[in-house]
Amino acid sequence: MRHDPRIVFTIIIMPVIQLLLLGYVGSTEITNIPTVVLDQDNSLASRELLDAYRATGSFDLKYAAYNQDDIMQMLGSGQAHVGIIIPPDYSQQIAAGRTAQVAVLIDGADATTATTALSAATLAGQAHSTTIQTQQLATKGASSGSQPLETRTQVLYNPDLLGSYNTIPGVMAMILFMTTTTLTSAAIVKERERGTIEQLIVTPIRSWELIVAKITPYILVSMVDVIIVLLIGTFWFGVPIRGSILLLLVLSGLYLLPNLGFGLLISTFAQNQQQAQIMMMPIMLPSYMLSGFMFPIATLPAFLQVVSALLPMTYYVFILRSIVIKGVGLELLIPQTLALIAFSMVLLGVAAMRFRKSLD
Repeated sequence: MRHDPRIVFTIIIMPVIQLLLLGYVGSTEITNIPTVVLDQDNSLASRELLDAYRATGSFDLKYAAYNQDDIMQMLGSGQAHVGIIIPPDYSQQIAAGRTAQVAVLIDGADATTATTALSAATLAGQAHSTTIQTQQLATKGASSGSQPLETRTQVLYNPDLLGSYNTIPGVMAMILFMTTTTLTSAAIVKERERGTIEQLIVTPIRSWELIVAKITPYILVSMVDVIIVLLIGTFWFGVPIRGSILLLLVLSGLYLLPNLGFGLLISTFAQNQQQAQIMMMPIMLPSYMLSGFMFPIATLPAFLQVVSALLPMTYYVFILRSIVIKGVGLELLIPQTLALIAFSMVLLGVAAMRFRKSLD
């Protein structure tokens, strides 16, 4: 153990990392769900309704929309997960003692968040309806007898809240991350163990040419994995692909590049395959827990959201759910695409610089 300090790191530091991550993200309580509001009434009554939703702690009313198209765009892009639509005659219906209807649209791509939002929206509507009835009794001495408020909820993209719609894309991202990173992390290491690294060093090829040569076979094999996982997810688990399959394959290939770059970067540091596996662990656990695969990113503490933004898997999970479940196009995925391009350039570039065709 003294000869290999990385083992000590694995035994002592990794459990601490696991405990901290599980302690912060392992809670099943989902709060502050990003919500967009279309208040067409803009009255005291409508503001009281929004205060009732805000008071639950489940909704973060951080966006305002001017029409329903704005709400659909925000839900489609993942900017918001819930949309609340208050009709123009809301306060008039309440004042007249009739039933006012409020629409709540919920993004069902993440079934866990959608279930919480659906329950919270229904309960908040019922509680506020009871409050209105109490106020009517206090001011008029009687009420109409009917419910003054009806909350009409609609779950988009995944109306049955099937868990497979949420799980399969995340599993696909995790499988590709593990396979590509594991294979490429041993790429340079195997050359050292076999004693063929010297042959590479004396060849006239440059560092970036070696990197390209090493990752090309893994890209081809990994794309076969992508197709296999998509076929199993669609025909076995019944998860439909609503968006462009070509766009999905192109962005999947783009996602492979930073993973391959990360694996190659590890292989330039590790002296053997065991060290390479140990060095992968600190990045695997955060990718698994902070990418949105297991837990909604919006509910994570602020500093863990920053860590999540530094993980390529975070962007690919979002891309998968957006294309497979929502059927969106590239126009709503530009930030995630640019992020994967940036990760690819940085990780592959650093890996190429690390390999200086030397034995060091």
